[in-house]
Amino acid sequence: MATEKKKNIYEIDKCPECGSSQLVRDYERGELVCSNCGLVIDDSYIDEGPEWRAFDSEQSESRARTGSPMTYTIHDKGLSTDISWKNKDSYGKSIPTRNRAQLYRLRKWQKRIKVSNAAERNLSQALQELERMASNLSIPNDVRETSAVIYRKAVKQNMIRGRSIEGVVAGSIYAACRITNVPRTLDEIASVTRVKKKEIGRTYRIMARYLKLNILPSKPDDYVNRFCSKLRLSMEARKRAEEILKMAIDNDLTSGKGPTGVAAAAIYIASLITGERRTQRAIAEVAGVTEVTIRNRYKELTEKLNLTIEE
Repeated sequence: MATEKKKNIYEIDKCPECGSSQLVRDYERGELVCSNCGLVIDDSYIDEGPEWRAFDSEQSESRARTGSPMTYTIHDKGLSTDISWKNKDSYGKSIPTRNRAQLYRLRKWQKRIKVSNAAERNLSQALQELERMASNLSIPNDVRETSAVIYRKAVKQNMIRGRSIEGVVAGSIYAACRITNVPRTLDEIASVTRVKKKEIGRTYRIMARYLKLNILPSKPDDYVNRFCSKLRLSMEARKRAEEILKMAIDNDLTSGKGPTGVAAAAIYIASLITGERRTQRAIAEVAGVTEVTIRNRYKELTEKLNLTIEE
């Protein structure tokens, strides 16, 4: 009966006295209390937290015994173990010199058995390449995780055969950026890899079709913040560029045109309006488009939106 009572305690969501759902779990006293009427529903509530206390993040990390969370960016998902290089035992004592050769051999075999076959070795190599590209592109962790999941799906669908690992990794990163709304252009991804832009685009389209990735077309306003940061424009210029893009979308001026070119033209117009003038060449270098594209989009936007620009 006592076991049944304890099990049911975790399922209680209302006070048996007044019917209120405002229950407070007091872990210091081990009580489950109704904050409405004050009834103590249970007086031996189990604290599921750690038995130790920490007063700062460093202390918390040193006392925690759970390790790092699971991640798809490592071939074994971060669940394997490593033998430390500190040459100390579990008590913190230094290991005698006569035993260090044996420990060295154990470390070497531990590394070998982590990658047991060709498939794991290729996956390990691909995920290392993914980490390198993502670091060079300053991509956040959630995008890295998404790209690793996409790559693993591609491996399961046997899409790696006949294609370079680097090309499929680049395609995975591009797809993950599109899915998570952290857009990177094909030119930017091609700049950190040895694969050509055309090949990355082709691989991406094949992956999107076979893996059934639900990817929406990128929008010009997705690029505004990043381009403005690189050009060191003020918040006022960013807001003005976003307003111009909103007007352009409402007037259906963006369909059928490259989002980076439209974003670059809107930023150029905003820089002229706010008096923070940036040259077309500077904006073209940041956006990865030509100056001719910016001029063409600039003319279209100013004429169709009736914008008066003092150059």
